Amino acid sequence: MAISKEFDVIIIGGSYAGLSAAMALGRALRKVLVIDGGNPCNKQTPHSHNFLTQDGKAPKEISDLAKSQVSNYDTISFVNDIAIKGVKIDKDFEITTQNGEIFEAKKLIFGTGVKDQIPNIEGFAECWGISVIHCPYCHGYEVRNQKTGLFANGDMAYEFGKLLWNWTKELTIYTNGKSTLSATQTQALADKNINIIEKEIVKIIHQKGQIQELAFSDGSTHKLDALYAKIPFTQHSDIPKSLGCEITEMGILKVDMMQKTSVDGVFAAGDTTNMMRSVANAVYGGNMAGAAVSKELIAEDFELVS
Repeated sequence: MAISKEFDVIIIGGSYAGLSAAMALGRALRKVLVIDGGNPCNKQTPHSHNFLTQDGKAPKEISDLAKSQVSNYDTISFVNDIAIKGVKIDKDFEITTQNGEIFEAKKLIFGTGVKDQIPNIEGFAECWGISVIHCPYCHGYEVRNQKTGLFANGDMAYEFGKLLWNWTKELTIYTNGKSTLSATQTQALADKNINIIEKEIVKIIHQKGQIQELAFSDGSTHKLDALYAKIPFTQHSDIPKSLGCEITEMGILKVDMMQKTSVDGVFAAGDTTNMMRSVANAVYGGNMAGAAVSKELIAEDFELVS
């Protein structure tokens, strides 16, 4: 069956935030299109945690179940494609996809997430999401009390190191070059037996993504069970910026309590808007975005009928 070209809402990104928003809108009887290319940032992560009723399940298992449930709402359509361009036309929006399709909607919701900038260290990409991890609330319990590293420097290394000390006392900070921690920070970490290694990391030695050792430029190695990494990221989609959506100093889309961006008619949820990168948080934000968009559409329809 051919997909209509006009919708109440287009959701770009069909993972947890996008699907949560779609469900809220489907239940509000809205005609919705979800555009997703099927390449989530957590595709390597074996298990998701800290999400009630789904603790320990594979991320794909959760998203597949979510999509099957969302698909039960007959006003929701899906396109396996990538949105590459968005423009505002009068009060509506026009989205163009990689395959050349053009769709229109009254409102947009971005659940596009972010792209992690993987450092050029052999083995890092293969371990990312498995034993090189980003969040103790997502993964800390599973690697508690193990020999743990933190790939970070400066203030970030200090603040994140303090946090990780809750899960393990066998903690070492790897600055991958000269430390930029202050003397006070260095002493405070040393007082808690948190070591700082300034050697350059050249390789992560691993077995199918499970870290075994870090190899350094001087030929030495350190055994390790897990490595937390605070690495930079960019927005996965350039469309919000091209539409004029404000981006914060941290690199995330600025939204209000209703998940609305700085551009009227454009909403966003999930990792693209929040540093708390978790499934539970994405589901919450998507649900809020869907409800907020529904409320705006109802108000606009009510005024037109009046």
